[in-house]
Amino acid sequence: MAAARVPSTDLPRVVETLEMIAPRWSVWVLMTLAAETQPMRYSEVNARLPWLVDGQLTPRLRALSNAGLIERTAFSRKHVTYGLTDRGRTLLPTLETLAAYGDQHLDKQLVETKVTKNGTTQVEMLPERIPAAQNAEDALALISYKHATPLLWALKERGPSTMAALHQETMPDLSVAAVYHPVYKLSEDRLVTITPQAGADKDTLSTARISLTAAARALAPVYQAVATWATGRPHTDAGHHPLWGTVRLPAAVRSGQWAAHQARHTMRTAVPVAQPPAPAPAKTWRPADLFSSPTTGPCR
Repeated sequence: MAAARVPSTDLPRVVETLEMIAPRWSVWVLMTLAAETQPMRYSEVNARLPWLVDGQLTPRLRALSNAGLIERTAFSRKHVTYGLTDRGRTLLPTLETLAAYGDQHLDKQLVETKVTKNGTTQVEMLPERIPAAQNAEDALALISYKHATPLLWALKERGPSTMAALHQETMPDLSVAAVYHPVYKLSEDRLVTITPQAGADKDTLSTARISLTAAARALAPVYQAVATWATGRPHTDAGHHPLWGTVRLPAAVRSGQWAAHQARHTMRTAVPVAQPPAPAPAKTWRPADLFSSPTTGPCR
């Protein structure tokens, strides 16, 4: 039975917001500026993000400034500062929610980690520590590409659906074939499952049932936060959404299926790993957590 229909009137604003902050390094720039109490000069921002060249950093600063998230102040031709606007600062809780999702639900490589227990130091294989900004960008990569979020919202609203129904709901002006690629992508990212109808050829997917996974349903806090910011409401209102509900997963939960996609890897390929045997402690992002170490760049 399909789920009760709930209007998704804020979906266009959510999609627009995701498209605005999804370009690579946007979250890194925003969190870098958030870590300082005063506006920063270009050289200072560049020093915090040394792996970015001018051709990468300058367009990001310009785009975020045009979006109203960053304020550019020119005191002279050679003295220009960048700082978060009020609008940009109100976006920070949403970025933290994205980072929390990435930390809890994206696959992590296991790395040797020194752990002290009862006064004894030992080495254990634990999930690698990923900077908050990178976790947020990895989470954004799951839901910001074309049609991804409309499809997830349609499945949340309708319940399990067919390719034809999703096509009609999310992209009626396009050919039916247009729905296949984004649905396959969501399946590869473990956000949906594709189940052929009983007795049907397994290669015939036109009648297959498309359903949300646990990792997709765990996006509820993310969509709550994005929708709240996109509609101009304070983050304190993010605890409820007419479609995504009021239940938030505790920050320490690592149960259920993990999402697989980590598109922001720059140095290595993501490897699915077993879930840790016990929940990790709840974490709240702090400016000091922006980097995994004082001297290294992004982990992925």
